[in-house]
Amino acid sequence: MADLTAKGVSCLMVRMRASGEQAESVAISDALAVERTLAGEREAYRVLVERHSQYVYRLAYRMTGNRQDAEEVVQEAFLRAYQKLAQFAGNANFGTWVYRIAANYAIDRLRQRKSEDSRREQPSRVAEGEPDTDPLSQVKDAGPSPERLAGSAQLAAKMKQALDTLTPAERTAIVMRHWDGCGIEEIAIVLKSNTSAAKNTVFRAVQKLRLALRPFAEPRGAARAVGTE
Repeated sequence: MADLTAKGVSCLMVRMRASGEQAESVAISDALAVERTLAGEREAYRVLVERHSQYVYRLAYRMTGNRQDAEEVVQEAFLRAYQKLAQFAGNANFGTWVYRIAANYAIDRLRQRKSEDSRREQPSRVAEGEPDTDPLSQVKDAGPSPERLAGSAQLAAKMKQALDTLTPAERTAIVMRHWDGCGIEEIAIVLKSNTSAAKNTVFRAVQKLRLALRPFAEPRGAARAVGTE
C-alpha cells in the first residue's frame, strides 16, 4: 500500500475527467453497478468496491497515518455508501461520492483520536511557565514545499510527526490538496465550509508543515511556496 511519503496521484475527481471517453465509460459502468446493486445484486457492489477502494485507502492512510485506522475508514465508507445507495444521485460520480464519505469519516476518527490524546496529556508547557508564543508567526512565506520534502525517504518519520500536529481539518485539506490534487472547491465540500475558509485551512497546514520540516531542508535558495489557488 502507499505510504505517507509516496508521490501522490491526481485527485480521484481529476483522474476521472482525464480522458473523455474513459471517464464516460467508467461513469456508465458505475451507474449500472449502482442500479444492479439496488436491484439486489450484491456482486455488483463488489465491482464498485474493487474499482474505488485503492483511492479511498490511499486517502484514509494519509489522513490517519496507520493501516488499522485506514482499513476501518475504507470499510466504514463503503458500508455507509451501501446503506445510503438509494439516496445516491445517479448523475453524480460514485467515486467522488464515496471519497467524500471516507474523508468525512476520517475527520471524525481524527477528532476522536485527538480528544482521547488530549485527555492523556500532561499539563501544557504554558501552564508550567514557558512563554505562550505562536511560532507560526515567524514562518516566512518562501520555503521548501512539504510535498517536495516528503519525497525524501529519510524525512518520512518527521513528516508523519508533522502531520500528527495538524488539526483534522488541516490534515484533510493538505492531503486532499497536495497529495490527491483536489481543487479548493472539493476540499470546501468535504470540510463543509466555503472556498475562502478551505483555502485558509490549506495555507495554515502548509505553514505548519514547513515550520516542522525546516531543519531538514537543504540550504538552497528560497523555494517557491506551495500555492493554494
